[in-house]
Amino acid sequence: MFDIFYIGNKPTVNLVTMQVSSIEEALVLCRTKFCWILHYLCDYSGFDLLWEPKPWEAHYQHAFKSQWQQDSGTYLIPKKGASEIYYNEICINRFEDKTNWEIPDGIDITGFDFSWHPDLLDDPFIYQFGTQWQKTGGPKYTVPAAITAKYVRDQVVTVHPSMENWEIPDGIDIDGFDFSWHPDGSEPPYIYQFGTQWQKTGGPKYTVPDAKTTKYTSQVVVENINVATEVYLIDHGNPETENVIGQLESKGLTIKKKARFISSYHGTLKRILSLETNEFVWVCSSVCDYSDFDFSWHPEKWQGTMFHVFPSNEQKFGDTFLINTSSFNTRIRSTEILEWYDTLNFVSDIPVKRWGIETVNVRDDSIVDNVLAHTFTSPLVLFSNKDVEDIPTVNLWREKTRTVVPLSNGANSTVVPRDAKNHIIAQLYDYPFIDKTHRKDNIDDPLDILFISNGESNADEHWDHLLTVTKNAPNRVIRIDGVKGRAEAYQTASTASNTAWAFNVFAKLKVNPEFDWSWQPDRMQESKHYIFNAKNPITGLEYGHMGMIAYNKKLVLKNKAEGLDFTLDQEHEVVPLLSGIAYYANDIGTAWRSAFREVLKLKDDDSGNVETEYRLSKWLSSNNTELGIWSQRGAEDAVEYYEAVDGNFEKLKLSYEWDWLNDYFNEKYGEEHVL
Repeated sequence: MFDIFYIGNKPTVNLVTMQVSSIEEALVLCRTKFCWILHYLCDYSGFDLLWEPKPWEAHYQHAFKSQWQQDSGTYLIPKKGASEIYYNEICINRFEDKTNWEIPDGIDITGFDFSWHPDLLDDPFIYQFGTQWQKTGGPKYTVPAAITAKYVRDQVVTVHPSMENWEIPDGIDIDGFDFSWHPDGSEPPYIYQFGTQWQKTGGPKYTVPDAKTTKYTSQVVVENINVATEVYLIDHGNPETENVIGQLESKGLTIKKKARFISSYHGTLKRILSLETNEFVWVCSSVCDYSDFDFSWHPEKWQGTMFHVFPSNEQKFGDTFLINTSSFNTRIRSTEILEWYDTLNFVSDIPVKRWGIETVNVRDDSIVDNVLAHTFTSPLVLFSNKDVEDIPTVNLWREKTRTVVPLSNGANSTVVPRDAKNHIIAQLYDYPFIDKTHRKDNIDDPLDILFISNGESNADEHWDHLLTVTKNAPNRVIRIDGVKGRAEAYQTASTASNTAWAFNVFAKLKVNPEFDWSWQPDRMQESKHYIFNAKNPITGLEYGHMGMIAYNKKLVLKNKAEGLDFTLDQEHEVVPLLSGIAYYANDIGTAWRSAFREVLKLKDDDSGNVETEYRLSKWLSSNNTELGIWSQRGAEDAVEYYEAVDGNFEKLKLSYEWDWLNDYFNEKYGEEHVL
């Protein structure tokens, strides 16, 4: 612990302290390597007085900051003194104290923090705080002996309205006029003349005693309640347009022009307002419901030249505007996009409702075809297979902000802008502007799980395991047994499914107990199959072979099995998730048959892919177990067969059928190992 001193009043600390008249006296009396100088207005309740500097900073005088200044009046000083001050980032809050403060009448000091203090290194000043109007009028903090004023904006106070010094002429609307206004006390005495919405004169006057000179002010303008009565209506082509016209006219507004929305609000507004001579106009949009909107709204007086934007629902970039046309036509020439307009005022507390979004009921697996087939009459359409709440309000200002918005992980419900249709070739991702921030988990219907078996020795074991790991999952689980032929088995299973995609679990696969059964296909893509990885315990490989497949029902039922691989014959995508372990080698027959079919497909892959060659080499090597040897034989027999038929596709395709495979095996290995 270091010696603790204080100058002046005693600080609040439960430690031994000593009063001194100066830092120099403290250093003479100090008996420790460092000494503390504390200030009585500092709060040391959470401060560690055992703190000491790093060795390489030990030669400095350390000054600790307050919530207001870099120097709170708290110092740690080496006993031998220091020629330099190091301003530490550790903050020690100051207590409130009204010593040295002068508080004028007629102001609201609620929330004003009297812990404020000047920088201790400053010359002595009279620190003048301001109000909501001026740099003067608030509290003053006077350093002893100070004669010079310094204006501080760290805090401001609110002045109460007062009619003193005001003169109000007849015939003006002062409803909403703020009589808390006051002049800057540092100015000479003036007669402050306020204007109307038309002239710089005609409004109230504020006269400072003894003033003779008039000063015109634009800080506050007296206006009529209806700042504008003419409306430009932007038509987005939606069916509610005529309804909007009726709403506006019923509120006493005149539709000056109905204009078609083209590409962006920036270009549309620039086009329709270029010749406007009225000072203010409303610009409304056919996508909005104005039944509850109050067109008597007008801006704050100092906002008269601003571009006022009203939100549409929760969307900040709304579709309703109050525009000062003179200011707009000057500024818009140098503004590339409306968001960069330099005097935008977002009126956040007065939202305008949008009409409900047009909805297309989707019953297909992918929404791509639905979008391409739809004739858009509104700027946005919801494509969904269920009722959706809390649909986000999409920003319509320009194409880049008119995003495709999937509402779930599987995009079963997706908001699509009209612009997207012209971009789409095969998937919604052809449109470059997509907002995935509104996706929610577990709102898409869970996919059916189809367990497919055909006499595998481990089928019952793996079926029981599947039931165990899915007992808390909402998915429907179905078993399909005894259908001969791969294509027939897959198509029979798909017919039993009620979902557009279904997880197909093959009997040789022991599913991963951690697999996420809430997984969903991406309906913003074209219809396709999704292949999950499986671990092969014989080869050590982990890829799609024998893994679970989320088959697309529509594609499965169309598949004519014309290629070597049922799945790869159609659009597909590999999902790098482990679906389980493929115990394909529980007996000689399945070990040989699985290896034979897979290696035929690898041999027929003429892409020259390094990964394919690696997989082929692993299938052709053995782990020296009996079943591993039969797996290797199946792979070697496949290579031999492939070369014997010279890769003839019709010959290779025979491997599709289990009966042919059984016959081929039996012919090759005789009665000793009959399948």
